[in-house]
Amino acid sequence: MNQQKFKWSEHSTGLGFIFLFVLAMIISFAGGGSGGVLSFLNPGNLVNIVKQSSYTGIIGLGMTLIIISGGIDLSVGSMMAFTGGISIFLLNCFPPNSVTGTVIAVLFCLVFGCVCGFVNGFMVTAGRMAPFIATLGTMAIFRSLIQYFSGAANILSISTVYPRFGPAEFLWIPVPVWVFIALTVILHLFLNNTRFGRYICAVGANEQVARYSAININLIKLIPYVITGLTVAVSALLWSSRINCIHSSGDGNGYELDAIAAVVIGGTSMTGGKGSVIGTLMGAVMLGMINNMLLMGGVSSFLQQAAKGLVIIAAVLLQYKKQ
Repeated sequence: MNQQKFKWSEHSTGLGFIFLFVLAMIISFAGGGSGGVLSFLNPGNLVNIVKQSSYTGIIGLGMTLIIISGGIDLSVGSMMAFTGGISIFLLNCFPPNSVTGTVIAVLFCLVFGCVCGFVNGFMVTAGRMAPFIATLGTMAIFRSLIQYFSGAANILSISTVYPRFGPAEFLWIPVPVWVFIALTVILHLFLNNTRFGRYICAVGANEQVARYSAININLIKLIPYVITGLTVAVSALLWSSRINCIHSSGDGNGYELDAIAAVVIGGTSMTGGKGSVIGTLMGAVMLGMINNMLLMGGVSSFLQQAAKGLVIIAAVLLQYKKQ
């Protein structure tokens, strides 16, 4: 069971591809004048890129553990809307200026996210269901439930305390960015410096050998889903407090694609057993850079998902070639 340390040499192929891709994008619209490049390199724009990337990046951190363990979670986008929406319903049961109500709603959201992640993990482990099928089902269930409870409408918070957290800044850096960095450090240490983290890598690399080594396979595969539920809840809190509501039909759509793309771009193997939390952070930021340049270059929003798909395919092909 080899400890999965982050090494530039292990990620140089994928990261090198992204750097070249980003460079090509800069050159492509630099021909229209220096304004595009200067606008992109503006510190405010760069901070905004990291801020926008943090919402899906935080989810991607948990997704990294799932993919390393040999699974996948397609329900994270719907889970985000579900946990965030239910938490706002609870928050609205308290007076608008209630700090106690805000604290209870935040704690409930975190616990509820873990419960949703546990449901996914339980079906995969105890239910012996394929992760793709299990989470595809819960993706539809979570989205359907929050649409039913809200009447497919926006879920607006009446609190005056809750919406202050999302847009807040500390040392001129948005709070979501600080949370993204903090969770990256915590999960990096968890993956690389704990026995449980090494077991996750061992199970993803060869489940049968891990079972012969007396590793509790079901527990090791369950915990990453619970952690991902927690990261989804954190992202839901940050996003809903930023806009002070949850769009039951729109929020979280495509987040599973962005999270998986960040994980793959960061060098995590889709076959399991190997990956990096720091790589996922870098992958999320690079994906945000690509999205930003597509917007600044006047590329249609309908083509942005196609660009993400091409990046995922290219990153997987580079992984396959290296292996």
